[in-house]
Amino acid sequence: MAKRFRLYDYPLIKSLGRLPLRYWQRSWRHKIIAVVVLSVAVLVGGMYGIAQWYIQSEKNQPFQLGVSFIPDYAQSLGLNPPETLDNLFKIGVRQVRLVSYWSDAEPTPGQYDFSQLDWQFSKAEAAHAQVVLTVGLRQPRWPECHAPAWAASEPVQVWQPQLENYMRAVVTRYRHSPSLESYQLENEFFLKGFGACTNFDRSRLVSEYNLVKNLDPSHPIIVGRSNNALGFPVGQPQPDLFSISVYKRVWDAGVTHRYLEYPFPAWFYGYLAGVQKIVNHRDMVLGELQAEAWPPDGKTIPETSLAEQNKSLDATRFKDRIAYGKATGMRQVDLWGAEYWYYRLTVLHDPSLWNVAQQEFAAKK
Repeated sequence: MAKRFRLYDYPLIKSLGRLPLRYWQRSWRHKIIAVVVLSVAVLVGGMYGIAQWYIQSEKNQPFQLGVSFIPDYAQSLGLNPPETLDNLFKIGVRQVRLVSYWSDAEPTPGQYDFSQLDWQFSKAEAAHAQVVLTVGLRQPRWPECHAPAWAASEPVQVWQPQLENYMRAVVTRYRHSPSLESYQLENEFFLKGFGACTNFDRSRLVSEYNLVKNLDPSHPIIVGRSNNALGFPVGQPQPDLFSISVYKRVWDAGVTHRYLEYPFPAWFYGYLAGVQKIVNHRDMVLGELQAEAWPPDGKTIPETSLAEQNKSLDATRFKDRIAYGKATGMRQVDLWGAEYWYYRLTVLHDPSLWNVAQQEFAAKK
């Protein structure tokens, strides 16, 4: 009769199985160590299990790779914004997150200038691209909160109704565009540690959400969270989708004064997305995946040498970053820094990042 296989018969497995018991039979310190190790193992194992469930449940959904595009930033790099966007569409970009800075479109109270957003929508429609339109006060890029000068010194009771009037004008103007896919409401609204923002009132966010949803109930609304901020989005509003920002390699100006690589594996963000789907039945998109250098000591990109830029992002890291985004399991990933790739190509005469982007987006055509 064949001997039945038992995993516990192997000496190594047997000894590992007895390890917690050995620690438990020793001093109280060993008991604490055993409890901590076991608790961490159970916690990490549970997180990993949720992540794998989420990744497997989403793997058959179509994958969308997009970019954020900000004309003001392109211009600050010495680029021609329409030309930059044209070339992004030429390499196969078909999803773009656009901004509607209040400071750009309403420099004088009640007088709107939509010329900049108009040409972006026109180009997106011509390219049959999908647009995620960011609305509200806080939108991507420094100083994060983009209030016009005339509103910046006013109390919230004065500027909030004026902001909502502007948001109403934005939504009304673009809600019928064939390229509009969704709205992103504000950007990392509750992140207090970054940006020149002073108002984090949840009731304002709820009011803005209700405004946009009532004006255009047919398009989803996304609310974004920061990648490493503690907390979980259980309060109101509960949007159609959540997004998350992921930055992997940044300059630590506070403690080490070195580049810091966040250690979170890709599955960690799959875990966050999975828990969210279990708890509030909302999906998550990766709305901002770092694909741009992070200069040291508060410098701008043009003030930073190419060799220094490569310390936080070169072509190899760029490829790895895209693979990392895919490995989270999230099926919509927008890359952060598309204007920067074109800057490296045309101003610094370094095509390395542009070539990586071209290969990735060509594969998605």
